[in-house]
Amino acid sequence: MPNPSRLRAAALTVSAVLLSSVLAGCGDDAKADEDLTAQELSWKDCPAPSAAEGGGSAPSPLPDGARWQCATMKAPLDWDDPKGDTIDLALIRAKTSGDKSRRIGSLIFNFGGPGGSGVTTLPAFGEDYETLRTRYDLVSFDPRGVGRSAPVECEDDQQLDAYFQQDATPDDAAERTALLKNTRQFNEACEKNSERILPHVRTTDAARDLDLMRQVLGDDKLYYFGISYGTELGGVYAHLFPKRVGRAVFDAVVDPTQDPEQGSLGQAKGFQLALDNYAEDCTSQEELCPVGDSPQDVKDRIAQLLEDLDRKPIPGILPRQLTQTAATSGIAQALYSKDFWPYLTEGLQDAYDGDGRILMSLADSMNGRNENGEYSNITAANIAINCADDKPRYDAAYVERKLPEFRAASPLFGDFLAWGMISCTAWAVPGAADHPDVSAPGAAPILVVGNTGDPATPYEGAHRMVEALGKGVGVELTYKGQGHGAYDSKNKCVQSAVNGYLLDGKVPSAGTVCS
Repeated sequence: MPNPSRLRAAALTVSAVLLSSVLAGCGDDAKADEDLTAQELSWKDCPAPSAAEGGGSAPSPLPDGARWQCATMKAPLDWDDPKGDTIDLALIRAKTSGDKSRRIGSLIFNFGGPGGSGVTTLPAFGEDYETLRTRYDLVSFDPRGVGRSAPVECEDDQQLDAYFQQDATPDDAAERTALLKNTRQFNEACEKNSERILPHVRTTDAARDLDLMRQVLGDDKLYYFGISYGTELGGVYAHLFPKRVGRAVFDAVVDPTQDPEQGSLGQAKGFQLALDNYAEDCTSQEELCPVGDSPQDVKDRIAQLLEDLDRKPIPGILPRQLTQTAATSGIAQALYSKDFWPYLTEGLQDAYDGDGRILMSLADSMNGRNENGEYSNITAANIAINCADDKPRYDAAYVERKLPEFRAASPLFGDFLAWGMISCTAWAVPGAADHPDVSAPGAAPILVVGNTGDPATPYEGAHRMVEALGKGVGVELTYKGQGHGAYDSKNKCVQSAVNGYLLDGKVPSAGTVCS
């Protein structure tokens, strides 16, 4: 099944952190073992991404011919035992294109997930950040448990094909039993294959890795661009190391005040809003909308399609079939960006005619499956990080009681997101907290950018992040747009504000609105 918590995580509402034992001795002045802070990185041309990173070709040079360089950094496996065993974290960078005398430092990106590979994502979007490269080295990394960084491993590719094909929204006792059994088998595979790393993938661990990275890269402050779950990671860093925060931007903001249930319910509302906006946009064009005559007709036809697929799947990417679950994942993936809406329209048209290939391709993108049938480890890492972070554990009886509330929030996505809450029920590692602590008194200003049409990290989360960071820290900027995030929408107002802060230290006025 497409892990419904991947919507959460892809949407990235992980909740997290802070067992008292993790916090012990972790104040702002905490340092890693001296040998690790003094390590020198050996930067070399990047290899092709590993299977866990998603596979593919080595990153192409940037437009000015600059080559991407990769290195590994050693970090403690267990931050409570910093002189003990170590793991290797994979890093990537593009050196600054500007005058070296004006270089500020390294700008570190986390693109979310949790579970997304920064080593593959940064080059994919590298050209979008060329202005920022005039004064920074652009740097990203595979967080612990992800990609090349001590990856969490659970089921193999064949097992994952079956996992993502199963019915994620059970309608009767037999389907519910099957879902619970398959979830338990997946979690047991994670424990069997990744027992060593599972207790050490909390967001607090990744935040401490960030501070080690800052030191190894030679910066007195952390310069940071966090997107989606990356905003949660940035908030936890700011809480642990407020005096180390340099210039930081949070885009597509996770609500740090919500527990997993509240986050999933918020996403149900967010994806429903995005679907409403898609249906309105399609039917408002001069040309006839090919998937419905009115916004409600569009949504009714999609609901009927999913109901039909629940009874009888249609051919997808052979030999696999497009199931109700796969179609729901594909639709959700298309709602992440307005640029994907034409693919959604085409995919729906084809599905109504019995061809599920486009919607299945979108679902494969959501689930980290490439054309060769190989899966990245994004689902395994996503579940592992979420479950290590999130203290609540929900059983099937609890989910069933909550279904009416989720269905009211979204007739289309409600069941899917509600049942996703069982992902951590039988997890081997206890969760840390109901939600992350991001309070950061004394930190430098952090620019917090919320998008009113964001399906995965609903707009309200930006204001709550600002409040949670504390007075004088969070500075809110609103983008009236569609899709997940704001900076990569190419909106000039948003990019000008972000670039002005990161490059020149100009903090925009709180409450600035871009449209």
